[in-house]
Amino acid sequence: MTTLRDLSRHLGLSVTQVSRALNNHADVSAETRERVRLAARELGYQPNVSARRLVTGRSGMLGLVLPGIPPESENAMFVQIVGTLSQHLSRLGRPFVLHIADPQDDIVEVYRRLTSGGAIDGFVLLDPELRDRRVAFLRQAGVSFVIHGRIEEPEDYPYFDIDNRGVAETLTGLLIAAGHPRIAFLNGPRGRTYAASRRRGYRAALAAAGLEEEARLHRFSPMTEAEGLLAGVALWGDGGPKPSAVVCGNLRLAFGLSQAFRALGLRVPDDVSVVAHDDDLPGLRAQAFDPPLTTTWSPLALGWPHLARILASAVDGAPMAQLQLLGEVALIQRESVANLP
Repeated sequence: MTTLRDLSRHLGLSVTQVSRALNNHADVSAETRERVRLAARELGYQPNVSARRLVTGRSGMLGLVLPGIPPESENAMFVQIVGTLSQHLSRLGRPFVLHIADPQDDIVEVYRRLTSGGAIDGFVLLDPELRDRRVAFLRQAGVSFVIHGRIEEPEDYPYFDIDNRGVAETLTGLLIAAGHPRIAFLNGPRGRTYAASRRRGYRAALAAAGLEEEARLHRFSPMTEAEGLLAGVALWGDGGPKPSAVVCGNLRLAFGLSQAFRALGLRVPDDVSVVAHDDDLPGLRAQAFDPPLTTTWSPLALGWPHLARILASAVDGAPMAQLQLLGEVALIQRESVANLP
């Protein structure tokens, strides 16, 4: 079995240099870190987790906890998330563990068990909620974490996110500029921090244009095709408010909405203008809609490598300035918006 000392002799570096390179310390150059990682793979080096725990009190294990088995419709996204996180943490020399919790278990107790005795050193947190109990527990326990998204201010925690308020403000403002005074917004689940941010963006765009918000035009819901279909029937069916335009929180909502429009005999953009946020989810493409959708575009897949790097750096004690990152969002205009007179 290859040891740190073997790597040290092979590379002509001290054992300390090799160890710090494998643990991604900032005082080791990127070139040296990559050279050490390549040699570790070439020689088949594997860190001794038991020895590391005895020396440092830490296991080196990093984890992701899911509250239950994802539904079958989420299989492609589940594989993308777990596979990419595991792959990039492996490149950083960090063991990765996935834990599927029993849905009946209290989530804080799940994290308590996983952190007791230093079993897992840090976590990727998905789907943050307002006043997230996971964050409160991990902060109190002194366990590192990175959030895919953000929670309430102050922003004194590691995260990777996009400007969700800006996404909603941009899409709503684009429809307002096209002459639409009544705009529906199909948002994500109530309580999710990104959905709260998007509602603020929607409201800000309306207020900037001097338009009043109609409460019944804004809907919180799971971001699924079924919810898009239900929203379409509720908003444009008999007795519905029938706005001239709609912002969809993702392409699944937009796809369900398009099914409702077909059933109701409505055409995009002649009868209703539609825009959406595109996470580049597996199996859905905005350009494949009829007509192709105008979207803000920021692939979820681009975030997983950043989350892996940020978590590893957080465990190593990197400064907060290196642990917070906003991803880029592009606006792609296609043929789904009509200008009103």
